[in-house]
Amino acid sequence: MTRDQFKNAAGINDALADKWFPHITAAMKEFGIDTPKRQAYFIAQIGTESAGFTRVSESLNYSVEGLKIFNSRLTPAQRQQLGRQPGAASLSSERQAAIANLVYGGRYGNNLNGDGWKYRGRGLKQITFRANYEACGKALGLPLLDNPDLLLQDANAARSAGWFWKDNNCNQYADHDDITGLTRVINGGSNGLSDRRARTEKALQVLL
Repeated sequence: MTRDQFKNAAGINDALADKWFPHITAAMKEFGIDTPKRQAYFIAQIGTESAGFTRVSESLNYSVEGLKIFNSRLTPAQRQQLGRQPGAASLSSERQAAIANLVYGGRYGNNLNGDGWKYRGRGLKQITFRANYEACGKALGLPLLDNPDLLLQDANAARSAGWFWKDNNCNQYADHDDITGLTRVINGGSNGLSDRRARTEKALQVLL
């Protein structure tokens, strides 16, 4: 895959292509994302997760309506209290932390106060939860439990996405053109499925 192929497959500008191409190709090589089809699916999925390769830290700047994405983890009253009101500015970091601690607390190793915010999504894949940070850190040789912001660094952001892909056998979903199954593994549901489909179609057209 050339740099221009990556740019066109991801649908990004020259600056983003220059920034991410070396790290993406290195991660693909390290974690066995080794066919054009697998590469297309990988680029598409992390494209959605990272808002088109522009974000490596999860935003919890949700509107009241947007907080419905978390289903029963927030009550209607909590959504109304914590969510961004129409016309309001971005939520403060304190408000976003309160959301993260409610929706991510008590799951997958997040057992201490503040773990939800500390181990919110980071990297191109948006690695989330203490247990995943621990496993990812061991695999990549990084002290992520103590310093989760290491996943904000470009190389680590890409490697963490490659690690998750391999660790969850995502190649098999790409090989069978199973976007729905792949999305469920990566995101835990069907969030952004239409965007993932569009990105996958685009990437396949470029790389196959």
